[in-house]
Amino acid sequence: MDNLEHKKYPIGKFQEPKKITDQDIDSHIRTIKDFPSKLKHVVENWNADQLDTQYREGGWTIRQLINHLSDSSMNSYMRFKLALTEDNPTIKSYDEQQWAELQDSFTIDVKPAFQMLKGIHKRWVYELKSLTNKEYESTYHHPDQNKDITLKESLAFCAWHCDHHFAHIQNLKTENNW
Repeated sequence: MDNLEHKKYPIGKFQEPKKITDQDIDSHIRTIKDFPSKLKHVVENWNADQLDTQYREGGWTIRQLINHLSDSSMNSYMRFKLALTEDNPTIKSYDEQQWAELQDSFTIDVKPAFQMLKGIHKRWVYELKSLTNKEYESTYHHPDQNKDITLKESLAFCAWHCDHHFAHIQNLKTENNW
C-alpha cells in the first residue's frame, strides 16, 4: 500500500464480513457507544488552525471530518429506524462531498457536531442493544449500491467507519506531534 493509499485507508478498506456473530455485534455496538467521547478526547484541545488542517493532501479538514461524522451518524441512525419500521425501504443517499462543502461543515465550531454525535450515538446504542437477531436481519435497499443491506451488515460498516476516520485524525496528530 503506497503512502497516499495508507492515508486514505489507514485501517484498510471495508471488507464486508461473510458472517457476523453475536460477539461481533457486541463489539460493533461498543465502538458506536465509545466513539463520540473517544473522538472528542483526541481533538478537544485543538485550536482552529489544527481543526482546519487536512488529514491528507486533497482530503477534508478535521473540522469537515468531524461534521461529516455527525452527518453520517445521523443518516445511519435514520436508516436503522427505517429498516425497523418499514419493509426493505429504499434509503436516500446523499453526496458526502457536497455536504462537507456546506458552511455548517466547513466553518462552524465543532461543538454542535459533538453534541449531535453524543445524542445520536446514545439513542442508537440504546436501540441496538434491544434488537433481536431477527431484527438485525431487517434490511434497507441502498440505491447507489443497488443491494439490500441487513442491519448487522450496516452496523459492521458503521463501526469500521468510526475507526476509519478516527485513524485519520490520530495519524495526523502523530505526524504533527500534537
